[in-house]
Amino acid sequence: MNKFPITVIGAEKMRAELHRLKTIERPAVIQAIAEARAQGDLSENAEYDAAKEKQGFIEGRIADLEAKLSHAQIIDPKTLDADGRVVFGATVDLEDADSGDTVTYQIVGDDEADIKAGKISVSSPIARALIGRHAGDSVDVQAPGGVRQYEVLDVRYI
Repeated sequence: MNKFPITVIGAEKMRAELHRLKTIERPAVIQAIAEARAQGDLSENAEYDAAKEKQGFIEGRIADLEAKLSHAQIIDPKTLDADGRVVFGATVDLEDADSGDTVTYQIVGDDEADIKAGKISVSSPIARALIGRHAGDSVDVQAPGGVRQYEVLDVRYI
């Protein structure tokens, strides 16, 4: 399996979720299964079925997080020396050429993308168009609503 990029913060969030699942969620669902099993007949026990379903979800998520973390290439944007170029982990200020609105995005891994928090996936159309650009460059982005033009105002590694 190939390595995939993730920021230090994204990796920390994954590790925290994995820890919570293993230390809190997993023991709680095991206890719920034991309590439901103690009630007797399992064939018509809704609590038992719900607990087993939740256990399956938790175990699947744990396996998913462990696999992602084992194949992650953790990148710290603060240590990048990209000579002002837009690279993975960079925070970019953009100005929409049509409206004049400014937006700020950080380019992150697929699993940590959150547009409301200003984090866009490295595989998104806008991130792919920005990679390798410098402050002052004009960028055309193929968006679902048509081509949008942006000017790169600033590139930071924070």
